[in-house]
Amino acid sequence: MNIAWILLVTLLGIAKGPETKPAYTLFTAEGKATTFEKMSAALAKQDVVFFGEQHNDPIGHWLQLELATDLHKRVKSLEIGMEMFERDDQLVLNEYLSGLIRETSFKKEAKLWDNYQTDYRPIIAFCQTHKLPVWATNVPRRYANMVFYKGLEALSELSPEALTYIAPLPLTVDPELPGYQQIAKEMGGHGSHSSAYLVQSQALKDATMAHTIHARRSESSLLLHLNGAFHTQRKEGIIWYLQRLAPDLKIGTIQVVQQDQLETLDAAHRELADYIVVVPSNMTGTY
Repeated sequence: MNIAWILLVTLLGIAKGPETKPAYTLFTAEGKATTFEKMSAALAKQDVVFFGEQHNDPIGHWLQLELATDLHKRVKSLEIGMEMFERDDQLVLNEYLSGLIRETSFKKEAKLWDNYQTDYRPIIAFCQTHKLPVWATNVPRRYANMVFYKGLEALSELSPEALTYIAPLPLTVDPELPGYQQIAKEMGGHGSHSSAYLVQSQALKDATMAHTIHARRSESSLLLHLNGAFHTQRKEGIIWYLQRLAPDLKIGTIQVVQQDQLETLDAAHRELADYIVVVPSNMTGTY
């Protein structure tokens, strides 16, 4: 083989470079590829940003921390809201963030998710370091469980103190929202107590998180809220309730999805959120 030909092939190989395997790709709602920088700059102009995660996805949790870090540099004031903390844990969360109690006490007394250490501790540590408020937005699970078994009517039996941890009653539920219809379908369709109560339980979570965000958020701050993707998918769930409390809020959304390929956004995933993070289907989960 000609020496010049060998040299040309070698140079072409170097120019092409090694094959890369990205951990994620990022798209707009319409499926146009975009960058983290552009996304963060746009989201910094919002009042509330919802990051819809897959709870066991390490890439999504890393991006939450990266986004919080970047937004903290861009905006005047940043707050974090988290589905992963229930409203009756706010006191112990505040005490830990302010340094009044040790981490051992915090872990013992707060109702932490099993994957807290790997998936949520880093962002709590970030907030503690930078003295950012963290709002425990979710309804205490015992009340969501009560509704799942007995329906919303059971909440009328709660004490005035207990009612401070949930959205104001009576609670409006629209069972025709596509997300709630999907829940009902998976539970056997409309009409059954099990499907109706599950929808009501989900709505109680959504409404309580919306009410907490509305009540806690400072008007001068951007609030980044972390929640399961289903709670804000297609701007339903939490956002449906929040827009009824504050219709003028500027709201941005992110959602993490899994695909076998990362080059293009599958049609089924378009319009799920303003920005869609695609991670490989075979990505190792944290549980």
